Amino acid sequence: MKRVIVGLSGGVDSSVAAYLLKEQGYEVIGLFMKNWHDDSVTISDECPWLEDSNDAMLVADKLGIPFQTVDLSVQYKERIVDYMFNEYEKGRTPNPDVLCNREIKFDVFMDIALELGADYVATGHYCRKATSTSVSSQDGTSKEIHHLLAGVDNNKDQSYFLCQLSQAQLAKALFPIGELTKPEVREIAKAQDLITAEKKDSQGLCFIGKVRLPEFLQQQLKPKEGVIVEVADTFETYNQTIPNFDSKENELEFFSKKPEYAIADGKVVGKHQGAHYFTKGQRKGLGVGGTVEPLFVIDTDVKDNIIYTGQGKNHPGLYRNVLFVNNNELHWVREDLALAEGETMPVLARIRYRQALEKATIHKVASGLYVEFENKQSAITEGQFVAWYLEDELVGSGVIS
Repeated sequence: MKRVIVGLSGGVDSSVAAYLLKEQGYEVIGLFMKNWHDDSVTISDECPWLEDSNDAMLVADKLGIPFQTVDLSVQYKERIVDYMFNEYEKGRTPNPDVLCNREIKFDVFMDIALELGADYVATGHYCRKATSTSVSSQDGTSKEIHHLLAGVDNNKDQSYFLCQLSQAQLAKALFPIGELTKPEVREIAKAQDLITAEKKDSQGLCFIGKVRLPEFLQQQLKPKEGVIVEVADTFETYNQTIPNFDSKENELEFFSKKPEYAIADGKVVGKHQGAHYFTKGQRKGLGVGGTVEPLFVIDTDVKDNIIYTGQGKNHPGLYRNVLFVNNNELHWVREDLALAEGETMPVLARIRYRQALEKATIHKVASGLYVEFENKQSAITEGQFVAWYLEDELVGSGVIS
């Protein structure tokens, strides 16, 4: 009998994942990850880990499976929280949920599971895995290829959060609810009388819960007063003449560059307590009124501690259609599809979770990879992940430079 260790989070999705695996004849063990101790920055009624741990234990008891808790808070702080602080300090916006899957659930947690004799690790993600066999034309040897597929529930597809997984990690992963919709998952939980059947989905940082982000960041990044500058949509860079390019790479480099602003390019409309607390596309928290349309952050300058804003969600400073990923932050889930320098591939891509997939072309160059979208994208944000798909298969990803 194959042994599967399920990451029981105390939510309905992992609860039903555990139930389905038991029904399929696996030996199932539930493991709860405790990754956070500091309740001072969490909004306690949103995602208290103690309640989640208790719910996970009750689900395991109901299903008749062994259960235990593992404390991964040291690794979580080193690999996720410290990384977040470092990225925000540099003026980038990290995605801790993507990192949590790569570094914690499918690395540290997976190692513990394998030490406990597990054949697989399962989670309650809305995505699917398929496996095919590739035969080498040179020596006839066969090799398994694992495919990361979108979940069938378009409203809940979470493949994006797994965009940094490797073939080795996918080989040991199971996603039991990927073929189901959220309502179907809740119905199964109700039918089995699981305590999590009606439980609200948790929101916020992976395993921390909903946090007051400025207070969370202030643990490491101290407040520092600076100015908020409003840049008009007539800023000359938006209307500059496009030069003639002598190569496609030069054209991609030109369009991937974000505008560079100075205080003189706009007017000072307010003050803030730290540019590193803000991210591109943000509307709330600026505290500036009296404008015809709401102000959106179009850029942050952490070096000079300035926030640049523009009126309205259609401000040209929010939009561009090309982004770049450095080689050292480029990842192929399907290593066999990795492009060589000079190669291109038509794909579907997204730059954030729950964004509809957009038509794009990826271009491999010596230093990295350009993603050229057919349509301009709003708030392409440095530090976030871009993921690209072939139909419903996620094949690669990278950190936006």
